[in-house]
Amino acid sequence: MAATAAVSVPHIPVGEYLGSVYRPDVDYVDGVLEERNVGEFDHADIQFAIMQVLEGLRSEGFRSSMETRVQVSATRFRVPDVCLLPKGWKKTQIIREAPRLCVEVLSPRDTVMGMRRRCEDYLRMGVPEVWIVDPQARVVFVMNAGGFLERSEGTLELQGVPLHLDIRSIFATLDVA
Repeated sequence: MAATAAVSVPHIPVGEYLGSVYRPDVDYVDGVLEERNVGEFDHADIQFAIMQVLEGLRSEGFRSSMETRVQVSATRFRVPDVCLLPKGWKKTQIIREAPRLCVEVLSPRDTVMGMRRRCEDYLRMGVPEVWIVDPQARVVFVMNAGGFLERSEGTLELQGVPLHLDIRSIFATLDVA
């Protein structure tokens, strides 16, 4: 009978994670580093298009951020592709106050179900809504306290925020040469 060896994943202290630079940045989940899939053109194109729309809300008192660490609990840090910060947010280098919205753009190696776990961390933190954007399928999965909804057309809105984002216009950026 063959013996199987247990695989040991090194535990990294929070302080070491916060004091280190990772390229690209990684999530920190209960002492374990989790890589994020980034670096492909469609991912970047969609991320930038959404960021541009959210930046338009700056005149309304909101702030937006790309790939900034968000402390979702005492032992978890996530790095959303894009987030919208609430009015009156006091600038900190690590976001510790729940954003109004977190957006995750899927890369080809990501799965919707795998992404849901990280998005559930955002919801538990108090983020009212999370969007998972799939550039290949051209759909947006909206997660909030009411559930999980797939959208391929229409307008995405966020309660209490003057945001009206046409889904097709976001994906149209992929058709530009």
